[in-house]
Amino acid sequence: YQQALRTLSEELCIKNDITTSLLTRFPDVLATRHADVDEEQLWEDVSAVTAQALDRFVEMRAAEGAKMKADVENRLNFLEECVGKVETLSAGRVEAYTNRLYEKLKVILEDRNIDDARVLTEAAIFGDKTAVDEETVRLRSHIAQYRSILEQNEPVGRKLDFLTQELNRETNTIGSKCQDLDITRIVVDMKAEIEKIREQIQNLE
Repeated sequence: YQQALRTLSEELCIKNDITTSLLTRFPDVLATRHADVDEEQLWEDVSAVTAQALDRFVEMRAAEGAKMKADVENRLNFLEECVGKVETLSAGRVEAYTNRLYEKLKVILEDRNIDDARVLTEAAIFGDKTAVDEETVRLRSHIAQYRSILEQNEPVGRKLDFLTQELNRETNTIGSKCQDLDITRIVVDMKAEIEKIREQIQNLE
């Protein structure tokens, strides 16, 4: 092609501006040839590399899962300890309220006769409004269920997400019922731990 173009240029007295890109446009100037490939060997090589990569991926996921499980279990232990503290503080709350009520009435009535029945009624009403026994029982149940689900060899992300919401709901209820400063501090700590648990399980299927 190059020689033919050069000859044509000389005969027609036109500029010879042959370029490589021009020559490559002609057929058969460049040709491709498929190399002989052993497809079975190629498949064996690809399969081996893929299997190794998958094994490594599974190992990494298992290691990450074990760390995540240990972290969540530690936080569940902390929550359980907090529930115990709330139960202890709640147990003496009604008695403390009754004593404070007596003291206030003594000041108001100047040590005159105090209606014990009325005081006990007020204390009972207070106890009923601020009782958190049901909430602490449910919290312990949720924590136990959480631990059980963590042992399952199946996707558990949705189950744990639901339980995390329940943990948060019961904790919020305790906070709204109890006006005790010590219990309020415990509730704040519990909510912080539950949020950390929620962040962890977002990575689960």
